[in-house]
Amino acid sequence: MTSPKVVPGSSSPARPQAVDLCLVPPARLVDTADMATGLRTVSGDGPLTQVSRLAVEQGGVVSRMQAYALGLTRGQARAQVRARRWQRVGSQSIAIHTGPISGDGLAWAAVFEAGPRAPLDGVSALIASGLTHFTADHLRVSVPRGARVRKAPGVDIRQTRRWCADDVLATGVPRTRAPVAAVRAALWARSDKQAALLLTMVVQQGLTTAEALGEQALRIRRDRRRLLLQGVILDLLGGVRSLGELQFARECRRRGLPEPSRQVVRKASNGRYYLDVIWDRWGVVVEIDGIHHTWATNVVGDALRQNDLTLTEATVLRLPLLGFRVARDEFFAQIEQALVANGWPLRHQSA
Repeated sequence: MTSPKVVPGSSSPARPQAVDLCLVPPARLVDTADMATGLRTVSGDGPLTQVSRLAVEQGGVVSRMQAYALGLTRGQARAQVRARRWQRVGSQSIAIHTGPISGDGLAWAAVFEAGPRAPLDGVSALIASGLTHFTADHLRVSVPRGARVRKAPGVDIRQTRRWCADDVLATGVPRTRAPVAAVRAALWARSDKQAALLLTMVVQQGLTTAEALGEQALRIRRDRRRLLLQGVILDLLGGVRSLGELQFARECRRRGLPEPSRQVVRKASNGRYYLDVIWDRWGVVVEIDGIHHTWATNVVGDALRQNDLTLTEATVLRLPLLGFRVARDEFFAQIEQALVANGWPLRHQSA
């Protein structure tokens, strides 16, 4: 067996360094790769075997408290680390191998860093539950008000007044349930657009339902995004019907655009709704697609690009319902451009 490395100028072996929790991209919170080749198997039924079995279920990671509860002594744990069979992960966890820590293992280690009542939350919980096409730059963990908050690189541990034991899943890595995590992720998002995208994506990918999101949103009493969340969830519940003809006409008046001469809500064969907004005098039509039309990450940008092309050849524009929520100025600028191109006198626009 290879001897421990000795630091030059010292007679003592170098102390193994703990793995930094921010060294592996947090976006890979769940790693489904087979970890068997990286784990050492231990025969028998003693503490080492029990710790190894538990670690296999937790991405190769156990907390120190778990290991000690299974009968492992502190001396045994130190011996495994010094012999380069195991490695420390953060300040509260041990990996029973010396290879790269999987995303799943990092998620468990982040929870262990924060304490016994700490689940993954927000985007981190959603990714751990299966959310795809979305990445995060840190692991978010929530603890109750008054709980100790440790500092750990790569982990954002925060107290929250919204913490509730009933919101935490009892299986797998501790994490908030998808509808709870989605609403919190939207509240904590960097922008209104990101908030709307997250709510839409979790429904589209089947992690939760619009009804469940609505139930959780009712728990939000004070937040600057409360009305935005309610609007997006209504869109998810009712499609374009939740927008309403009056709301669209009101937006036109606010921007000094002429009110449409006709507005017709249509139902497609697949049950989705869209709204035809028509200006007969200038031959301009806007079709408002329901929020389920396509992937949330693509629908707004694709519609804007398609409208840019359509403006050079025709007078039919498309406005995805999500675009009405998060990119309203850009879409209404295109509507104005279409009206002007078809003869609407811009001087009629109010100041």
